[in-house]
Amino acid sequence: MATTDPARPGFALPLLLLAGFQTLIDDLHAELAREGHPELRPLHGFVLQAVGAGGTTATELGQRLGISKQAAGKTVDRLVAVGYLERVEDPTDARRRLVRVTPRGADGLGRSAEIFDRLRAQWAETLGPERVDAMEDDLRTMASANWFRLDVPGWLGG
Repeated sequence: MATTDPARPGFALPLLLLAGFQTLIDDLHAELAREGHPELRPLHGFVLQAVGAGGTTATELGQRLGISKQAAGKTVDRLVAVGYLERVEDPTDARRRLVRVTPRGADGLGRSAEIFDRLRAQWAETLGPERVDAMEDDLRTMASANWFRLDVPGWLGG
């Protein structure tokens, strides 16, 4: 059995990982607000990614996110109201309505990617680029093979 350093208890690792994640996400959203996207919340990024370039239905969106159709519909309603998503008729099936990312939603996603690059550069400036590279490499080693999962909102809530 492994011996644990009392100064480094096992429960600290997930808390530190969460704190690092929260720091990045909080910094991202503060910058997004300064750049004209004050309505975007952490969940919204998962939703916009899950909608994808071709659009989807609310039912499919809920499945992709691991949340109920009702929760997906409520989130879509909110993002439609603030201009990040739109509902349109499905060109292949008149009975279905698709949810699509609007140009404003695409702008929010694009700005998020740029801001994340800047935040990573700030971490590299503080910690050193080699340490940030090593941290990412180590996390890739330890994370599951499908580490980018859109169903995180459902996983966190369920």
